[in-house]
Amino acid sequence: MKKKLVSLMMLMSAMSLNAAVTVDRIEPTNWYVGMKDASLQLMVYGKDVRNADVEVNYPGVRIDSIARLDSPNYLLVYLNLEGAKAGELTMSFKQGKQTKKVKYLLKDRAMAGDKRIGFSNEDVLYMLMPDRFANGNTKNDAFKTMRDKTCDRTAPSLRHGGDLEGIRQHLDYFNELGVTALWFTPVLENDSPSNGVNSTYHGYATTDYYRVDPRFGTNDEYKRLVDEAHSKGLKVVMDMIFNHCGFDHPWVADMPSKDWFNAPEWLSPEYQTAEHQKKLDTMDGDAKVNDKYLQTSYKLTPVLDPYASKVDLRETVDGWFVPTMPDLNQRNPHVMKYLIQNSEWWIETVGIDGIRMDTYPYADRDGMALWMKTLDKEYPNFNTVGETWVTEPAYTAAWQKDSKLSDKNSYLKTVMDFAFFDRINQAKHEETDDWWNGMNRIYNVLCYDYLYPNPKSVMAFVENHDTDRFLGEGKDTLALKQALALLLTINRTPQLYYGTEVLMNGTKSVTDGNVRKDFPGGWADDKQNAFTAEGRTKAQNDMFSWTSRLLHWRQGNEVITKGTQTQFCSHKGIYVVARQYNGKSVMTVINGKNQAAELDVKRYAEIIGDAQKAVDVTTGRNVIISHNVKLRPRQTMVLEF
Repeated sequence: MKKKLVSLMMLMSAMSLNAAVTVDRIEPTNWYVGMKDASLQLMVYGKDVRNADVEVNYPGVRIDSIARLDSPNYLLVYLNLEGAKAGELTMSFKQGKQTKKVKYLLKDRAMAGDKRIGFSNEDVLYMLMPDRFANGNTKNDAFKTMRDKTCDRTAPSLRHGGDLEGIRQHLDYFNELGVTALWFTPVLENDSPSNGVNSTYHGYATTDYYRVDPRFGTNDEYKRLVDEAHSKGLKVVMDMIFNHCGFDHPWVADMPSKDWFNAPEWLSPEYQTAEHQKKLDTMDGDAKVNDKYLQTSYKLTPVLDPYASKVDLRETVDGWFVPTMPDLNQRNPHVMKYLIQNSEWWIETVGIDGIRMDTYPYADRDGMALWMKTLDKEYPNFNTVGETWVTEPAYTAAWQKDSKLSDKNSYLKTVMDFAFFDRINQAKHEETDDWWNGMNRIYNVLCYDYLYPNPKSVMAFVENHDTDRFLGEGKDTLALKQALALLLTINRTPQLYYGTEVLMNGTKSVTDGNVRKDFPGGWADDKQNAFTAEGRTKAQNDMFSWTSRLLHWRQGNEVITKGTQTQFCSHKGIYVVARQYNGKSVMTVINGKNQAAELDVKRYAEIIGDAQKAVDVTTGRNVIISHNVKLRPRQTMVLEF
């Protein structure tokens, strides 16, 4: 018996020594020389690759370290590229007597990092959802090889077939409208199943960080789109998610390490028993979870609360966004290095002009700060905006780079102004008095701009893909014009949501899909084509023309992008915000009442001075400002003089 056991052990050892070395995938798929940070993490995936010895023989490249993770199928190789030139290097993976040679490409950069210029307050971002904007290639609507094989425009929460090619075909539309930057919801692969009612058409459940979702197109098509956008003077902002990935990411089925995710214990086989089964009231309520599952509270205040309890903070940061979106552990340095490199790879490979980071405060503060600090060092003129969904300016301001309100520097240049969004959506339902209601809400939020290190780098908006449309279920263009006039003239970086210019409306009362409807004309069989003046209704054309006039006027307007800002307390229902630069002035005048009013020009003498007349940008008409100006109910004027 003993002899048999020894023989068996010897046989197994021999088999191990002679087993073929498998390398199925290396991420990043290629890299670039000449980066300020010469270190490169390679995540190598293949059956039992963990124990392989690695050799690299290429000028200027050396192996700094190798990390062997818990899973036998992952190996992290840390290279140093100091002094390396572009070319194809060969890596040798050895196990026993077997060797696997793998080619890896190092490329030259298209430009130095400091030459990449990100979006700024000189831009107006146009946010759209690729699946819902336009279908330029019907051949990529669905794939039999993917978990979700549906494409059904009649279902508001299933895939509709929009893609990158559809966006590319309508680049001239953005130029006609007058926006200068495009922000797409995530375009990376979301290979998750559909339950027949819901799907990941929105893009926020990444299953491959280096691949465009085939239903949107290819990596090459993404680059072509960005290149053509640049040729037309349009920047492109990429939506990323570092807080979580999709449940069907390979990392879930085969976790690289035990601490790759936060709170992963509920996935362990020993907890998949009847005694542990539990249905939680989450956004993914149908998902199978158990009593070991940790759900985020969606409460962001504990992250900055000086009195926050450990349990509250853990629920916010470590809890899963929904059961189908595993929470990544940014405290793991390997995870963070992977994510940082992914951002750099997309910047270098595709040439994006900015990043919008989803669910920013849900992730680890130190990890995200390291990400931003690293990007800022490599790309000092690049820009990133973080989703910081709390409606108090003090909270938002604490997340902006160099804020004195926080004990930790986030290095995040741009934050999202949920306070402005919240107040303008309250104001639209009210008449403006002399104290709190209506446009006083805007005054009372802008007066806290002293909290921001850089107010002009705060991104303001009136709606987005996660909120009700500003119009709700109605068509109140007077309220919409007031909101947009303020959005495009105050000291902010403005963001529009697709279709607002043609009066798209809807609420989330039934489903999020109703605020993410298809743009009319984006599909060949659409009965209406809102991309053309001929295809729009009179009301749509009126709104499009009004918005376009204001957008084109804003382009290159230094009064708006560089000027000082003065706001006046609401007076007899009228709210005024003024901008001044190099002897030029702009006054945005809002009548917040449902009846006619009169602008008392003497009250605004410090702005008007000796000026006799102005031009109302919204109409192109001259307005005499040497005496009081009559205003129609809910009228908006943008006076330039």
